[in-house]
Amino acid sequence: MSRRPFAAVLAANTVSIAGSSLTLIGVPWFVLQTTGSAGRAGVVAFCATLPVIVAALVGGPVIDRLGRRRVSAVSDMVCAASVGAIPLLHYAGLLEFWMLCACMALGGLVHTPGMTARSVLLPSLAEHAGTTVARAASLYDGVSRGARMTGAAVAGLLIAVLGAETVLLVDAATFAVSALLVSAFLRGVPAAEPQRGLARPSFAVYRAELAEGWRFLTGSRLLLGVTFMVMTTNGLDQGWSSVLLPVHGREDLGGATTLGLMISLFGGFAVLGALLYGVWGERFPRRAVFAAAFLVSGATRYVVAALTGTPLPLAVTMALAGLGAGMLNPILTTVIYERVPEELRSRVSGVTTAGCELAMPVGGLAAGLLVDGFGITRALLAFGGVYFLTTLSPLLFPAWREMDTRPPASVSRTERPAPGSAPAERSPHPTAK
Repeated sequence: MSRRPFAAVLAANTVSIAGSSLTLIGVPWFVLQTTGSAGRAGVVAFCATLPVIVAALVGGPVIDRLGRRRVSAVSDMVCAASVGAIPLLHYAGLLEFWMLCACMALGGLVHTPGMTARSVLLPSLAEHAGTTVARAASLYDGVSRGARMTGAAVAGLLIAVLGAETVLLVDAATFAVSALLVSAFLRGVPAAEPQRGLARPSFAVYRAELAEGWRFLTGSRLLLGVTFMVMTTNGLDQGWSSVLLPVHGREDLGGATTLGLMISLFGGFAVLGALLYGVWGERFPRRAVFAAAFLVSGATRYVVAALTGTPLPLAVTMALAGLGAGMLNPILTTVIYERVPEELRSRVSGVTTAGCELAMPVGGLAAGLLVDGFGITRALLAFGGVYFLTTLSPLLFPAWREMDTRPPASVSRTERPAPGSAPAERSPHPTAK
């Protein structure tokens, strides 16, 4: 057993996600500073997230053939180039709005396959490290959220001192470091290399492999319920992070520094939530914990931001919301890895990620248009109301009770289901925030 590959993936995710947090704040702030338009910030968010769906939808079979290590490294290098081009073009006086949209679209296209390639390695890396998937998933999510917390705080300070352009250059550097870590320390790990025995590539073979992932997605009410729920909340969260919170921070919270601290507070308590679930979470019913965590972490942020113009109430709300949010991904990660055979994880993860991210482009665009048309307060209340209704799903629909049903061990390891089979327990791996 060796913990070095798992540690390398954790380090790569830490560096990469910390850098992505810089972009999360830096790009909306850059657009608001240079254009003054929340609508244009929404358009940029739309361009950044629409290719994510395409990449997630078709990426699974590609990841299997090229190898998870190679896909992760190439993804990070392309992201470094696309993010770094924005400030360089701006400094040269050449940056047009369409160029900004194109750079963000390119980054969105390749970022998701890289993240998927690393995440589907978790069961194998956990086995190599001598730990359980649940604990590895909690640590993975906790470290990722800690990186977001650190990146957000640094972003706020860097924007205030050096400007949004510098933040994007730092993000480009973090992607390059992540690529080097994965390339160096995952070499020789069987699960990270191209899968052997796959059919020769052709459109028919590719379509058949992609269909296997879709069968997992459509094979159970629980799987569909989770996907539709997280699809909606991810769309709302995209509007929150790319438009609503930056506009609220600029108008009412005092600037980028306070905005960064708010996101850091959310991230810090999310780390705590993930770690607490890793230690004690398996003692409690998953559905109950999942429902309560989503209710606490969802609509509360939007309502409090709409009703107050001072940082303190929102800071307390963000802390409690982060605590709940930190428990979501460990639950969902454990559920899917218990059920999906190793050889299908890339395909299933790609398809479920595409489904869960389907509303993200619309979320950012709708937020920008609502703010421009009706003001920030009404936009926040509208998003918060939809969020609250969505997060009632686990309490209202009986299919969610299957979340507490653990499948036989043979299903979660190597047994490959027959074409068209659809066990009711399967569930997707969304990207809840």
